[in-house]
Amino acid sequence: MTNQSPILFHAPQSRSLSVLFLLKELDIKFDLHVLNMRNQENLKPEFLAVNPLGKVPALTHNEAVVTEQVAIYMYLADLYSLGNLAPAIDDPLRGSYVRWLTFYSGCFEPALCDKGQNREPGPRNMSPYGEFDAVIGAVQAQLEQGPYLLGDRFTAADLLWGTALWWCTSFGLVESTPAIKRYLEQIVRRTSFIEANKIDADLVAKQEAEQERALSV
Repeated sequence: MTNQSPILFHAPQSRSLSVLFLLKELDIKFDLHVLNMRNQENLKPEFLAVNPLGKVPALTHNEAVVTEQVAIYMYLADLYSLGNLAPAIDDPLRGSYVRWLTFYSGCFEPALCDKGQNREPGPRNMSPYGEFDAVIGAVQAQLEQGPYLLGDRFTAADLLWGTALWWCTSFGLVESTPAIKRYLEQIVRRTSFIEANKIDADLVAKQEAEQERALSV
C-alpha cells in the first residue's frame, strides 16, 4: 500500500480550520481540497461520496476515510505524534486527553449551537450536555489549573479547544474570562496557528474574488 499524504477537505471560515491548525503543528505534508460552501460544493456527489452529511472537515488517507472533527484529531495525532501531541495509550494523561476531546464534540458543540440559536437545551434526561453554564464552568475550571488543558502538557486537545475558544470569544458566544484569555494568548502566538489562519484568509479572499468575477459576467 502506498503511503500517501493525508487529504483535508476544507472550507474557509469553518470548523475545519482547527484540523488545518493541527496539520501545520504536526509539520507533515498534506494536500488541501478546498470546497466553496457558498456554491454548495459540499453537497455535490463527489464530496457526498466522502461524507454523506456534506460536512467539513473530512480526511482521506491511504484507504481510510475519516469524518467528524474529533475523530480526525485522534487519527492524525495518534498516527503522527503519539507520545507527544497525543499521550500514549499507557500514559496517565491519556484518559483526560480523550475525555476533553470528546467533551468538545459531545457537550460543548451541542451547547454552543443551542445558545447561538437561542434554543433551550430541553429536558435534562434528553440533553447531551444538561445546561450551557455547567459546560462552560467545567472548561473554565480545567483551564484555571493551566497553563494548558492538561496542566503543563501541551497536546492536540489544546489545538482543538484553542481554535474553538478563540472563535467563540471573538463573536461573544463565550466570555473571555482571565483564565480563557491567558490560555488563548499562548495558542494564538503559535506559528502553526498563524500559518493556518493565513491560509484560511487567503482562501476567503480568493473565493470572494471569484464570486465578484462571476457576478460581473
